[in-house]
Amino acid sequence: MKVEELPFTLEQLRIIKAVATEGSFKKAAESLYMTQPAISLQIQTLERKLNIALFDRSGRRALMTEAGHLFLRYGDCVLALCEETCHALEDLRNLQGGTLVIGASQTTGTYLMPRLIGLFRQRYPQVTVKLHVHSTRRISWNIANGQVDLAVIGGEVPHELQESLTITPYAEDELVLILPKSHPFAKLDSIQKEDLYRLKFIALDAQSAIRKVIDKVLAQNGIDSNLFRVEMELNSIESIKNAVQSGLGAAFVSVSAIAKELELGILHWCRIENITIKRMLSIITNPNRYHSQAARIFSEEILTMFSLQSPEVKKKALSVIQNT
Repeated sequence: MKVEELPFTLEQLRIIKAVATEGSFKKAAESLYMTQPAISLQIQTLERKLNIALFDRSGRRALMTEAGHLFLRYGDCVLALCEETCHALEDLRNLQGGTLVIGASQTTGTYLMPRLIGLFRQRYPQVTVKLHVHSTRRISWNIANGQVDLAVIGGEVPHELQESLTITPYAEDELVLILPKSHPFAKLDSIQKEDLYRLKFIALDAQSAIRKVIDKVLAQNGIDSNLFRVEMELNSIESIKNAVQSGLGAAFVSVSAIAKELELGILHWCRIENITIKRMLSIITNPNRYHSQAARIFSEEILTMFSLQSPEVKKKALSVIQNT
């Protein structure tokens, strides 16, 4: 079949996707700034040309038939390729515009990525940057679906995606023990591993992905977090830092999350003798998707320059510790 003989248009693909996403012709019309009759007419015309029903109209919601789901799956691929085509054309303007979509897991997205994006924007202010911060699992699927250009994550990519995504080790992120400045241990140069079981801990919810990563890394260093006296579970790193600062307990957090608090001297980084607890951050990309010039530059210039493994960053961190 020749292109000019195709029984559908890109506009109809957009309409089908909007109806499937919104669940009704009315909401789809609103999202596309069209009238509902215009939406209905386009779908009826498409179904007539295809000679098959794409929606089951017997209920109140616009439910897709099996043929509708099949059409949508291929339609999504066509629309994604159209978006990639636009991105490639934008690149020809030598970064004089365009959009870079970056993903990150929770801690990385909250404390590291804003600094990296700031550096990138200083060099390329004409590029719009969007940051999506979600769980590692959701970000991984966004990469797989082409919704995100690249991502920096601290957790494990879902097993079913590991072969289809490119996973590149990026930097080691140290997990550190923080204490209130008034805690007796804050006067010591370091503590023993066994001392951890005497502390009261503030932790993230047991089901959170970050908590599972922390527990796994601690176990790899011979520390059984199941034996900790967890006094309180909170739902964010910020609330945990505030709780520790208020003297409610100790906590393990990423070193990137406490740079400001260490500089201000309101938290104590308590070292554990002969133990350094680290996790690996990774960059994930989709090798089957178009990689924009903006994404390549962000990866090659910004991520490389700001790697947590750089001696400059380590030296700065050590100077903060010595002054607290």
